[in-house]
Amino acid sequence: MLQTNAVLPSSIKKVDAAKAVNFVETPDEICASLELLKIIHQCNHKQGWTLLIAPDHIPNKDMLESSSIDSSKLLVIRKKHIVDLEYVLNSALNNGNFAAVITWTGITNSEQLSQMHLSQTDISLYCFTENSSKACTIERIAS
Repeated sequence: MLQTNAVLPSSIKKVDAAKAVNFVETPDEICASLELLKIIHQCNHKQGWTLLIAPDHIPNKDMLESSSIDSSKLLVIRKKHIVDLEYVLNSALNNGNFAAVITWTGITNSEQLSQMHLSQTDISLYCFTENSSKACTIERIAS
């Protein structure tokens, strides 16, 4: 079970404080799943949905339940259903129904996010990116 008082790992770095964009660098799919579970667990305690935009992978229902995550507060938009990413992001950030919006670099990257005119809100925006230079160690997973 995930600890609710866990500190966000060092793999999350704020790229643009004004836009609250957080990049999560992970070396592989296993670490990405663990980081995703940590973020979803934190956001699950906030009021609102957690939106996953074009996820590379989604933890199964058993993993979510074992991590004390309410899967009814998750909303997933598949890549094939997205025509205009900037519109989708701005809509999610503006409608007030989301605690966090999570996306992956398979659909966007840091340059595109910085060029988008995203609304400034209190909603956290996370973007997962693969970084093969970081090893997935036990200490890293436990943080």
